[in-house]
Amino acid sequence: MIFICGIIAYIGDKNASDIVINGLKKLEYRGYDSWGIAVKSNPSLAIEKQVGKISDFHALDSLPRGCVAMGHTRWATNGSVTKENAHPHTCCKGEVAVVHNGIIENFQELKQQLAHHNFISETDTEIIAHIIEDNLKAGMSFETAVKNAITRLEGRFAIVALSNSSDKVVAARKGSPLVIGVGKDEYYVASDIPAFLEYTNDVVFMEDGDVAVISPGQGIAYTDFHGGKVSRSPTKISWSIEQASLNGYEHYMLKEIMEQRDTLAQAIVQDDAKVKKIAEMINSAHGTFFIGCGTAGKVGTVGSYVFSKVAKKHVNAVVGSEFPSYHDFLTKDTLLVCISQSGETADTLEAIEVAKKKGCKVVSIVNVMGSTMMRMSDEYLLCNSGPEKAVCSTKATTAQMAILTLLAYACAGRLDEGRRLLASVASKVNVMLDDKYTEEIAFLATKIAAHESMYIIGRGLNYPIALEGAIKMQEVPYIHAEGFAGGELKHGPIALIQEGTPCIALVANDDVKKEILINALEVRSRGGFIIGIAPQDNDIFDFWIPVPDLSIASPIVNIIPIQLLSYYTAVEKECDPDKPRNLAKSVTVK
Repeated sequence: MIFICGIIAYIGDKNASDIVINGLKKLEYRGYDSWGIAVKSNPSLAIEKQVGKISDFHALDSLPRGCVAMGHTRWATNGSVTKENAHPHTCCKGEVAVVHNGIIENFQELKQQLAHHNFISETDTEIIAHIIEDNLKAGMSFETAVKNAITRLEGRFAIVALSNSSDKVVAARKGSPLVIGVGKDEYYVASDIPAFLEYTNDVVFMEDGDVAVISPGQGIAYTDFHGGKVSRSPTKISWSIEQASLNGYEHYMLKEIMEQRDTLAQAIVQDDAKVKKIAEMINSAHGTFFIGCGTAGKVGTVGSYVFSKVAKKHVNAVVGSEFPSYHDFLTKDTLLVCISQSGETADTLEAIEVAKKKGCKVVSIVNVMGSTMMRMSDEYLLCNSGPEKAVCSTKATTAQMAILTLLAYACAGRLDEGRRLLASVASKVNVMLDDKYTEEIAFLATKIAAHESMYIIGRGLNYPIALEGAIKMQEVPYIHAEGFAGGELKHGPIALIQEGTPCIALVANDDVKKEILINALEVRSRGGFIIGIAPQDNDIFDFWIPVPDLSIASPIVNIIPIQLLSYYTAVEKECDPDKPRNLAKSVTVK
């Protein structure tokens, strides 16, 4: 099963191999452990697969020529990195080829039904090719065979299929991005616009449930999964406009929350050599500080817990405005890891200036290329989140946590393990953020909106998420929210609990699970309304918000429901979630 992947297909009169390989190189940020290409080279399909980075491939002349081709670049979350697991996947006779992004949730059930086929890979994608094969044997046309196969799939996916017996290419989307570029008598299908932007900026954004059937010389026919016709028209775009648009969302904040289905995957696409170099800087430093303000400060505290558990290292987490008070401890061997979405936060920049005067090295984790913080740093890692226009940080926050987690694993000499964990996180977030999930949280918001105060408790890794969750509820729906360490309740805060007081309990399957559940019970026994954010439901919870079971990475997924709750509560209260009162996106003054 695969999530972080790139798809590109070409149908036209040019050499398709060259265009697809070029497109795959532009999509390499989506996956690079293996890649493959299928070319319709009459009368058969020619398949080329390789393990490794597509950017390392230069032997274009070795590929077959043809006017129709598709390719895929992969980052595995399940299934080892082998040629057999690389896409495209074919049917038993090699007459049908499929590339796929996403997860087929009923993969095991379908595979049992297809036991008469010879499976050669560990992936969920191969079942699609075999279902199409059976449908063709049953007398269906290729177009109908693909559409029928799609209706049997559960989960989120983007699929492109071709056959040696048909001149058509069929593409389908459900929950995973797929766009079509329209040129002059030629067409492109890709998971992202950069794959074909140099050829055309006329783009059709496929909607969930769309099927596009592309025929050379005849154009594109759009239908739903069951064959009903739909109308889709090209849009002329520029990349900068596309990144900054609402894309049909009412608010940027919701758009950016939902973009975490992609941005978490993009955050961990970092150069290995650079990550290892920064990890060595941390390992060799005599005193490392994680510096950030507001939300970024809470991310730094999460990082300090992760580094303790994974890398067995002590790291100091300090808010930017307080860091100058530490100047007496700084030496040329001190390292600052500064965290910011904008790279322009005044207090953090001042912390860098203080450190530079002492000869300290600086690493930045930042979302904006060319920002002041990036230019002031000795090394930097970009969050790769794209523009974040809502004042409240969402997708950049989880990206920052992912990068710190990746660095912790790199410091422990386990970079590949960290990548696999975070790829799994990205995959599970993609599945988690569906319509039913957001509807449940929107319903909860109607209950929360009437309250003036609420509380959030966590322990260990999730204590700083309790603090960050409180920021979200403060800055977006203007609720007086406070975050506490669960163990601190009896030392004062529990006196604030009254009948019906909302309290979010952040729970993970970790070494403090029992303790935080006891804390939640203490609040409930005083009349509190307990909202459990946890992998499993519990009798203590009055309302349960499920999250994936990710242990060390639980802070990343546990903050997302609170982001959604803050958004929907703001909407319920008729607050502007994009532009909260008294706040600015980049705090460029002290």
